[in-house]
Order: sequence, then C-alpha cells, then structure tokens
Amino acid sequence: MANMVETVVEPDVASRVGVGVAGWSYADWKGCVYPASERDTLRFVAEYVDLIEIDTTFYRVPPRKMVQSWCDRTADLANFRFTAKLNRQVTHESGFDGAHARDFLETMRPLADNGRLAHLLAQFRWDFRDSAEARERLVRIRDAFGGGTPTLTLELRHASWQEGEALAFLDGLRVTVANLDYPVARDSFNLPLCTVGRDAYLRLHGRNAKAWFDKKAGRDETYNYCYNDRELDDIAARAVSLARMTRSLTVVANNHYQGKEVLNALELKNRITGRPVKAPPDLVRTYPRLARIAALPPERSTPRQGELKLV
Repeated sequence: MANMVETVVEPDVASRVGVGVAGWSYADWKGCVYPASERDTLRFVAEYVDLIEIDTTFYRVPPRKMVQSWCDRTADLANFRFTAKLNRQVTHESGFDGAHARDFLETMRPLADNGRLAHLLAQFRWDFRDSAEARERLVRIRDAFGGGTPTLTLELRHASWQEGEALAFLDGLRVTVANLDYPVARDSFNLPLCTVGRDAYLRLHGRNAKAWFDKKAGRDETYNYCYNDRELDDIAARAVSLARMTRSLTVVANNHYQGKEVLNALELKNRITGRPVKAPPDLVRTYPRLARIAALPPERSTPRQGELKLV
C-alpha cells in the first residue's frame, strides 16, 4: 500500500489540475528516468504524466511531420496534452512578422486540430519590463497567437508587470499570465497567486539561486534542484488555490536535471489527487523516496516503434 500524502482537495478541483514536465529527451535521463535502451522517450514519459511542455520550439520550429509524429505516438492517451513554447524570435529577438506566426501555427496544427495543444507559452527575459513599447509587443503577440485554443500564456519575470495598472492591461489582453516558482531578486515578478486568465499556468524552475543568478552557470546546473517535502506541500497548496480560482490549471516542472522534474511532478500529482501515481521503475530506483507513493508501473499501451528514428 502506497504511503500517500493526505489530501483534502475536492475531487472536482483536483480533476481540473494537470501536472507535467518540460521536455522528454535528456541525455542524463538515460538509466535515471527511462532505460538507456529506450527508443521512444516521448511515449515512455507520456505514460506517466498529464502533459509535456515542448521546449524545442523555442530554439527552432520543427518540421510538421515531426509534430504529427508526436501526435500519433500519444493518440491513445485520451487525456494527455502538450503545451509549447513560442520561438525565441517572438520573445527574445528584435521582432517577428505575420509570416512567422502563420508558419508556427501551421506547423503545430496536428496537435491543435486534435485537441492536444493546451497552451502556447511566451517566455520573456527577466529584463522585459512594462513600457509602452513592451505593451505594443504583447498586443502584437496576442493578435498573432491568442484569441482561442490553445491558450496564449505569458511568462513575465519583471516586477513591473505585477503593478495594478499593468495587471489590468494584461487582463484586458485576454491571455493567461504564468505563476512562477523560481529564485527571485528585488525586481522579480513574484505574485503568489496571479489569476490573469481563466486557464492558469504554474511553472516550477527550482530554487537553485546560486546558479540561477550566475551567468556562467550551464543549463543543467541552473535547473539542478530537487524540491523537498515541505516545499512540495507549499506548492501543492498554492496549486489548489489557483485551481479553485480558475477554470483549469497546468503545472509544469522544469527542474529537469537527472529527472528531478519527473520525480517532483509525480509527488505533486499525489498530493493533489491523494492517489498513488504510476512511476518509472528506473526513477524509483534513482529516488527511493518515490516508492512511498508509487503504484505498479503500467503496461506499455503500444508496441515498440521498431527501427523508426524517433525524436
């Protein structure tokens, strides 16, 4: 019998919360999350979480046939969803045009048309602050990517966006503003409960403050953080509060190094639902504390993909 964390969450609230991870293919996950020989890492991870945030779209727009493959390989997982980061040309570079937006949306159409794409995430730099120019950019992004399904979600990291007038402007855009758990500085966006948008989003970046503020730190070091039980209790309570105030909540763990995001996502799911969670056997061996809440692993729903090259 799993040693579950007790929950007092109403079932209808818990059912509106999806908990997932950012990405699915990391070299340091081999033998840690999935077997080193695993060929279809997307399918493997998708059997254990509610959703996956697609990170690769931030760096390059994938071929449509690859997006179709993602859709096909998870088609029988009825409640599984994706979210996807907008390309850095939209959020980090000088600008974008209508052709870029149309190409991106057309590429992601296989997921969108099949009801598999829940959010598009626009993640901005820490120094993207409220200004007339910044607001104009957000309006252009909203016009290009917002207004329907999937939900356009903005990850804003500067404190200027949490002032009353700025929040009113954001609310008028009819977008979602992401809630964040991450190391904060004096000028960081740090609202504990931001309810701009009916479909809320909570991203967990970990709390490795030393690496987060070190410009020389690499990606793995920055996101090398494992939430402890007390921190997870607090995050679960925050998530439930958000879910009670909104139509739905998407929680994405991004502390990916050595599978810590998968561990913490499953622990959060247990806290929110009060039920045992399916857990990868390799992950349980890597993090024995997961055995407290782990159910027996599921049987694979589809056969291996043979000799196909999978991404």
